Order: sequence, then C-alpha cells, then structure tokens
Amino acid sequence: MRSRYTAFVLGDVDYLQRTWHPDTRPEFLTINPEQRWLGLKVKGTTAGTEQDHEGEVEFVARYKIAGRGHRLHERSRFQRLADDWVYVDGIQLEKSGR
Repeated sequence: MRSRYTAFVLGDVDYLQRTWHPDTRPEFLTINPEQRWLGLKVKGTTAGTEQDHEGEVEFVARYKIAGRGHRLHERSRFQRLADDWVYVDGIQLEKSGR
C-alpha cells in the first residue's frame, strides 16, 4: 500500500500498472499533474501476512487539487500473485471533499 501511494506521489504510472491485478487493471492510467499528495494514514489491515493469499488495507490519503483539500478513504483489496502483492480493487468509504 505504501509503495503504491509513493508511486502516485511520484507519478510512476508503470509501477502502478505492474502492481495492479491483471483482471482489474485499467488499460490506460493517467495521473493528474495538478494533484499534490499530502499524506497517507493506514487505519487498519485484515490478513495480508506471508501465509495469506488475500488481504485488505483501510487507509486515508490526503491531497490537494487547485488549492482545495481532499481525502480518499478507502478499503483496498490485495491478492498475492506469485510472490508479489497486487491491488485488486477498493471501496471508497467517504466522499472526497473536506
């Protein structure tokens, strides 16, 4: 989760595509160059250990676009493919505006 957040901060679309499950990965991914990430708080995890095949992460990521603050509060699902964890999908838990 933290590495994907960092990839969003850096605009590393290639990394985001590589760490997205092939069944749910979008064909094209664009990152808004005006989006400024401000922080990530992991609120909790379910499963996701070395013994698990799936796991969930609940997080809040804060960002600004055109000076306006937003929050992305999501519960993300991840699956282990080979030895790597990949993002499957997520459920947004609250609206993005502050």
